Amino acid sequence: MLLFLLLPASGETLHYAISWPSGLSLGEATLDATKSDSGEWHFGFDLDASVPGFAIRDKYQSKALGPGICSSELVKTMQRGSRKSEETDSFDQKAHLLTRQTKAPGGKSDYSISGCARDALAFLQFARNELAAGRLAQQQQIVLGGAYDVRLELSGTETVKSNGKPVQADRVQTTIKGPASEITVQILFARDAARTPVLARIPLSLGTFTVELTH
Repeated sequence: MLLFLLLPASGETLHYAISWPSGLSLGEATLDATKSDSGEWHFGFDLDASVPGFAIRDKYQSKALGPGICSSELVKTMQRGSRKSEETDSFDQKAHLLTRQTKAPGGKSDYSISGCARDALAFLQFARNELAAGRLAQQQQIVLGGAYDVRLELSGTETVKSNGKPVQADRVQTTIKGPASEITVQILFARDAARTPVLARIPLSLGTFTVELTH
């Protein structure tokens, strides 16, 4: 609740540049968050990391409710070249049930979820709220296609450039573990009232990719 009071009435839109390990541009992303008068959160994340001859575009739209930012719906649309896919996750928080619907024949399935389950976008907002209150979000399972265990660990402060200006930020080691994979991503949150995410470092087989706030 604290964070929303600090956001402009129209919400928040953040723009990021995505770079290869060499520093060359790979693409861009936009993250936005708004809250309606009824108390429903709306989150969006658009990614365009296309390369010549091959389109990579992802779009995520999330809805969540309450001060705990518990997810109610996540719609994911992805494009890889000419291949497109779409799926909708509907969260029944009272029944602890997630229903996933894809456009493929027989593409409906149900999964058990924990109380106040969150998708990745809802969790990011929740983590920012917790940081604004002086806490780290506790380890929990989030939903983004599959279910992933996420653990946060504060690993110091760092001065980074954001929109061409130096910004002091808290560095949070974010360990994401799935059924067959595990990765630790560094996310740097500005020490402003909204705990704006200003930089992410993502280690992959080709090197460490960066996602940097531009405006």
